[in-house]
Amino acid sequence: MNLETILFTQGFGSRRQCRALIGAGAVRIGAAVRTDPGADFDTAGLTFDVENTSWLFREKAYLMLYKPGAYECSRQPQHHASVFSLLPPPLLARGVQCVGRLDQDTTGLLLLSDDGSFMHALASPKKKVPKIYVAGLRHPLDEAQLQALRDGVLLHGETQPSCAAAARALDAHTLELTIAEGKYHQVKRMVAAAGNRVETLHRRAVGALTLPPGLAPGQWCWLDERQLGQARSAGTDAGAGDVAGGPAQLPA
Repeated sequence: MNLETILFTQGFGSRRQCRALIGAGAVRIGAAVRTDPGADFDTAGLTFDVENTSWLFREKAYLMLYKPGAYECSRQPQHHASVFSLLPPPLLARGVQCVGRLDQDTTGLLLLSDDGSFMHALASPKKKVPKIYVAGLRHPLDEAQLQALRDGVLLHGETQPSCAAAARALDAHTLELTIAEGKYHQVKRMVAAAGNRVETLHRRAVGALTLPPGLAPGQWCWLDERQLGQARSAGTDAGAGDVAGGPAQLPA
C-alpha cells in the first residue's frame, strides 16, 4: 500500500492533507523521513510516526474506553462533554463509533470500533450479548428485590417482563446485575420496578471482556488479540442459549 493511502486509511486527513504531511517531512518509518507519497510498504505490523506521534497500522479499529461520569456517548452531546473528545483525532476521522451507549452518569467499559459487522454483532438486541453492571442503590437490598429481578419485572409501557440473567447483592447497597436485552435505561428501570433506586452505575463486563486493571477513567486502549477474541465470542455465542451467570447487554 502506498504511503499516502496508509495515512488516509488511518485517519490522518484527506488525501491532499496526507500528501502535504508527507511532503513536509512529517512522516517517519523507522529512522528515515519518507517524502514520497507513492512509496509502497507492507502494512502487516507497520509502525510509522506522524509529527512525532507513533502509530501502528490497523485495518480496523477495535478499542475500549473506561468511560467516566458526566460524558455522553454522542458526537453532538447535549449537556456534557463527548466521550469522543477523549480519543485522538485520527480515530475520529476514520469514523469510530460507540458499540451501544452508556448514560452520561454511567461509568465503565465502553467498546468503540469502525467495523460495522463487529458493532452489530455486539449491539444488536437479537444477539443477547450479556453484560454485567454494578449498581449503588439508595435503599438496602433484600431477597424479595433480587428474586423479582431474576423472575422478571414489568417496565412502564411494556407488556412483557424484563428478567435479569443473574442478580446478587455485593453488600447491603450494592447490586451486581447481569442483563441481556439492552433496553433504554434498563438497569435503572428494572431496579425501580423492583422497589429500589439506582444512585450510581458502572458497567463491569461485556461478555468475558473486562477493563484492564491499569486503565483509569477517561483512558482508552486498543483491544489485543485475546480481548478481541473475547469480544467476538460474545457477539457470536451469546444469542445461542442461556446466559445465566455470565457477564451483561447494552444501554444502562
